[in-house]
Amino acid sequence: MRSMLFVPGDSPRKFDKAVQGAADALILDLEDSVVPEKKDEARTLTRTMLQAPRTGQQLYVRVNALDSGRTLDDLAAVMPAAPDGIVLPKSRGGEDVRRLALWLDAFEAVAGLAAGTTRIVVVATETAGAIFGLGSYQDCSPRLEGLMWGAEDLAASLGASQNRSGGELHSPYRLARDLCLMGAAAAGVTAIDAVYTDIDDLAGLEQETRAARRDGFGAKALIHPKQVEIVNAAFAPTAEERAWAEKVVAAFAANRDAGTLRLDGRMIDRPHLRAAENILGRLPH
Repeated sequence: MRSMLFVPGDSPRKFDKAVQGAADALILDLEDSVVPEKKDEARTLTRTMLQAPRTGQQLYVRVNALDSGRTLDDLAAVMPAAPDGIVLPKSRGGEDVRRLALWLDAFEAVAGLAAGTTRIVVVATETAGAIFGLGSYQDCSPRLEGLMWGAEDLAASLGASQNRSGGELHSPYRLARDLCLMGAAAAGVTAIDAVYTDIDDLAGLEQETRAARRDGFGAKALIHPKQVEIVNAAFAPTAEERAWAEKVVAAFAANRDAGTLRLDGRMIDRPHLRAAENILGRLPH
């Protein structure tokens, strides 16, 4: 999974356009994309969208935050339509995931869904307090699939006037990004890069996505369909990376008992093999 495109939960028109695109996953949004007076209507519309014939894309639903008083009603509306996963905003740590997972146990049982099939992705950096919970996701639930970071709500939580200048993240947001990446790695789940809000700056989007992949992020959240192709391409290994990875895998296959090898004048070891296998695992099948 490389690209996760947000779709407002009250817009069947945008959903119809999104399902025709190349995003790996759609996030039907009941939270920030929907004004309060339309949230009840959005639940019904989102359930209808989930019931449409599936195209192979993963379909997630971003519910309202646990402190909103709306989460259970959101789940009651959408779980009968079997979303592939739930995105939990403003998560504070592993305990929030355990709470959501317990609710999903019940909703799956009522809906006749296989136990444990609904995955969880959390937006893990939206408040100042959440930053201190990034180390608590390890072993919190087998449902946990990814940690997503975000800068917009975090800026509001910090009382900041900006989170970027000249396209570059300010220091607090670089810290949140890096800690989310490390928290995801520690938990053994996918790190998901934040949305890029300048919709028309596709060059900036490509640069940011390539930097995210370089650092270890496995996917990126998107807010517009025209961003999808850029992100999918940026997550694909380059020809040079593929050639290097194939040589590393071949070298260790020919020397199965070796811990270190010399390749093109450089020392490589087992971590290089894992990196090579990860690169080749991103190639289309």
